[in-house]
Amino acid sequence: MKARFQYRFYPTTQQRQSLAQLFGCVRVVWNDALTQSKSGNYPGYNTLSKSLTLSKKTEERAWLNDVSSVPLQQSLKQLDVAYKNYFDSLKGKRKGKKVGQPRFKKKTNSQSATFVKSGFSIKGESVYLAKIGNVSPIWSRQLPSNPSCVTAIKDCANRYFLSFVVEINSDIVEAKNHSIGIDLGLKTFAVMSDGRAAKSPSYKQLDRKIRRLQRKLARQPKDSKRRNKTRIQIAKLYNQIGDTRKDFLHKLSTKVVSENQTIILEDLNVSGLVKNRKLARAISQQGWYEFRTLCERQSEKYGREFRVISRWEPTSQICSNCGFRWGKLDLKIRSVQCLNCGIEHDRDENAAKNINKVGIGHCHDSKWTQREGKTTCGTSP
Repeated sequence: MKARFQYRFYPTTQQRQSLAQLFGCVRVVWNDALTQSKSGNYPGYNTLSKSLTLSKKTEERAWLNDVSSVPLQQSLKQLDVAYKNYFDSLKGKRKGKKVGQPRFKKKTNSQSATFVKSGFSIKGESVYLAKIGNVSPIWSRQLPSNPSCVTAIKDCANRYFLSFVVEINSDIVEAKNHSIGIDLGLKTFAVMSDGRAAKSPSYKQLDRKIRRLQRKLARQPKDSKRRNKTRIQIAKLYNQIGDTRKDFLHKLSTKVVSENQTIILEDLNVSGLVKNRKLARAISQQGWYEFRTLCERQSEKYGREFRVISRWEPTSQICSNCGFRWGKLDLKIRSVQCLNCGIEHDRDENAAKNINKVGIGHCHDSKWTQREGKTTCGTSP
């Protein structure tokens, strides 16, 4: 299976200028090809590649010859893949949510340029990029195999990264537990069916700074130097939140997948939940879908089984011990005592146990789930 390994690097002043020129050329090639595609039917990669060759011979686009041709061709291939995904999504051939049309690239967004084997080489501790020179990334870990391509990335906060695509082998490790159900939430990010809980990092302090700077940004005139400075400050704060969240989710997903043979999650309707204006910001910061994606990828890597149960399963309405159904509960109710068996459950832990049961094939007892009954509820202090 293929995986990405990303490393940060610090280019020299000359390399920054060369990279800025390269990113600009890649952006122009993408936008020109997209304009040509939107003016009529999508012509395909071969036609766009011929158009690029002809445009290099004109005076208006002669400066495209100053950079390596490899990232420019890769930009057209990426556009071809984007259109293929869009057409497959329209025809229903692509799984997941629908994909929109490719968009134009902006100078203020994240910039990237991809080099295949003919455009880069690794020499010792440095990486040679065609017409850029040798750059020295910070090797936090070794590459497991020779990379097939590398992407130079500049994010919105002016940080530079090299992203390598390599082939890795699956790590088959014996699991300690048979299965585990995970209930995702806001105050506690994840509650496991075995009683463990994982709390997500707090983003409140950084979020307050972002809101203050966003109000400041709204008052500043467009295309001014101070507005651009504020924009970079906001991007750096967003990167801090994103890096903290990514680190937390990677560590949690790796631990969960390595210890359990079967990982079971609930299919949450995140796009519908974020329509709640009071909870939208908090839900977006948690990264529920990112955690699901990481668990799925880690399961493939470690040879585990990953399952997702239906969002309509009444996991919070049924006693995980006897199967008695008490119905819907208000969100402020955090503990429930079952009148049938008398056991008091934590709301999230009970849901996680039910997710685990449904995921491994144990259906709820129809005799109890169809009955209407009441339970005694307790609220958290």
